[in-house]
Amino acid sequence: MNQPAPHVEYRAVHKRYAESDWVVRDLDLELNRGEFLTLLGPSGSGKTTCLMMLAGFEPPTMGDIRINGVSVAGLPPDKRGIGVVFQNYALFPHMSVGANLAFPLEVRGLSADQRRERVARALELVRLEGYEDRRPNQLSGGQQQRVAIARALVFEPELVLMDEPLGALDRRLREQLQYEIRRIQRQLGVTVLYVTHDQTEAMAMSDRVAVFRAGRIEQVASPEVLYEEPQRPFVASFIGENNLLRGRIVSVEHGVCHVDVGDERIQAAHIGDLAPGSETLVAIRPERVHIAPLSMHYSNEFDAEVEDISFLGDHLRVRLLTCGSSDFIAKIPNIVGHGGILPGDTVRIGWGALDCRALEAEAL
Repeated sequence: MNQPAPHVEYRAVHKRYAESDWVVRDLDLELNRGEFLTLLGPSGSGKTTCLMMLAGFEPPTMGDIRINGVSVAGLPPDKRGIGVVFQNYALFPHMSVGANLAFPLEVRGLSADQRRERVARALELVRLEGYEDRRPNQLSGGQQQRVAIARALVFEPELVLMDEPLGALDRRLREQLQYEIRRIQRQLGVTVLYVTHDQTEAMAMSDRVAVFRAGRIEQVASPEVLYEEPQRPFVASFIGENNLLRGRIVSVEHGVCHVDVGDERIQAAHIGDLAPGSETLVAIRPERVHIAPLSMHYSNEFDAEVEDISFLGDHLRVRLLTCGSSDFIAKIPNIVGHGGILPGDTVRIGWGALDCRALEAEAL
């Protein structure tokens, strides 16, 4: 059975400004129809530039971008049929909410009756019925962003781009609008390309996430795969929290490698083509580290000294000195008995071989 054609394709796309370094390099990426794909990365990693090139606000220096299999090279933004939502809302302050929403419809030549119908439907979608006559300055930040989302959807595009749309809102509003955006996207079945530097936001909303670093994609996968199966140290450190221990591979057997880390030997899942003698970074999630485990229950068991304990509500963050690291973290649930561990104590810790991953060593 043939796979459906991608909705959006980036093919060998590069971007630079004047004589600057490459902002985007070797970008090959596909968005499937109806998919919610997030570009995630630190500031300056190239993710917003990728969105701007698709929107038509920036041309690629090299390569091609296609929508529905057709190159958009030279096609102006208003001819691409794309809805765009920015962080700063970009609403016309002198216009009412209804007029803001009707404007892109008027530009497209829809009749007054069609405009009224579309505006009412868009406001219902973002749960702002009855707000047609208000001005943007009469709305809260969250309401203004809902109007901006409604304006991007009012002409019923198949593709919507969102650039840090929740960045100016407080945490509670962000979480509420994350749910609303995802609900709307699923209800309409539109394709969404979303840009953020917030990993929690990306994990909560996306079908897939593309992790950017210095203009390149490090890994593209579902949130669960990125968290559980990072392919590179940067992804392991950027998505959630990971202990990264530098060591050298001694041997590899049946998908598990033995790694010398300081004076200890760790067993870890073998990722990639690393051979014995190679340097590696062993990644272990703090929540996979067990304190005071049953004796000989895990492939990896070591003594550790408790350096510090932080209370974080539902869990405790324990900083340990072990395996040559003075900043090794374990997370334990906030349950009865956690007070038995105090700074200065020596404890036994353990984790399974498949709870950690031996990744290619690289500078972070």
